[in-house]
Amino acid sequence: MTEPPQTAEPTAPEPEATAPVPDGRAPRTPAAVRRRALLAGTAVSALLILAIVFGSRLLRDFDSALLPYAVATVFLAFGVAHRYTVWVSAPGARRLFRQGWRSFFSAANFRKAPTALPKMIATYLGFQKFLGARSHARWAAHQLLFWGCVLAALITFPLTWGWFTFTSGTGDGPGYEMRIWGFKVLGFDSLNILGWLMFHGLDIAAVLVIAGASSFLWRRMRDRGAITGQRFAYDLIPLIALVVISVTGLLLTFSSIFLHGGGYEFLAILHMVSVVFTLIYIPFGKFFHIVQRPAAVGMQLFKYTSRRKDGAAEELRACRRCHEPIDTPAYVDNLRGTMRDLKLDFDEWAEYCPRCKRVLRGNAYLTHVKKGFR
Repeated sequence: MTEPPQTAEPTAPEPEATAPVPDGRAPRTPAAVRRRALLAGTAVSALLILAIVFGSRLLRDFDSALLPYAVATVFLAFGVAHRYTVWVSAPGARRLFRQGWRSFFSAANFRKAPTALPKMIATYLGFQKFLGARSHARWAAHQLLFWGCVLAALITFPLTWGWFTFTSGTGDGPGYEMRIWGFKVLGFDSLNILGWLMFHGLDIAAVLVIAGASSFLWRRMRDRGAITGQRFAYDLIPLIALVVISVTGLLLTFSSIFLHGGGYEFLAILHMVSVVFTLIYIPFGKFFHIVQRPAAVGMQLFKYTSRRKDGAAEELRACRRCHEPIDTPAYVDNLRGTMRDLKLDFDEWAEYCPRCKRVLRGNAYLTHVKKGFR
């Protein structure tokens, strides 16, 4: 009696077939990575300090009252550069980084699909349409949070660095001038709608952030899935910090308009502490994904353009078991290379569809694990 034929399972590649060194380069030791990260952080911080000095016309337009915020942004620049360097030093992230930015700046990709890059920047970075597939409510909350933070950053950072200044043309208003690096770019009346928007842009940003962050906090207090996997320092502290920054910022406006400055100094200190803490926290917490996201856009562009060859759809590689299409050969080969870089000696699994992977894992369990309980 012959045994029934069995489905061939993927086997680990021979040691000779596995790339021993990612990208043909010698592996970096932890000490070397730390040195590179320290050097990158120092260089970026120094460049930012020089940009502050020269952008504020040798500190002529720099407001000394905003010094703690400026110092926090220097620490932010150091932390982001340091962690980003450590991140791209990992084999998988390095391949993602190189392939992503290569696709991002590729002239061939631009000729092949000239509208792909701006479309992906708008949909993937700006409007995050991929979140809508999970939940429309989460997408809306993320949009409120994202655009509120973007608006606040576009206003706060240049003001903190002394790049933007607002001066009164008459000494007592209502006519104001906005200057960038000392050059007048806009004149406006503080009593009209444009003037109101200019002086209350941070208040608008605060309202957007409070709405978005409150929605996420409510979900994390009510949703079982979120409660099970969340960590206080990683998931809740960033949201709470954003709410504190926004509420104290609104209270500063409330104090100046309705309380004639009552409690303004205490609120200003509380607001400054919350902002400084959040800026320093960004490189080491959940918000670091903001810095990582552009590299993912490059990978999305690589995946999109690899499906188009000379303006036509490229043939997709089929699953080795069920022969259903998976993705383009270029994308599958890139995934296999990443798995080899990570020393995952089962990169052939990249050539199987998700369903077949589950079937093969189940067969392996029945054959090699459950068999021992008979």
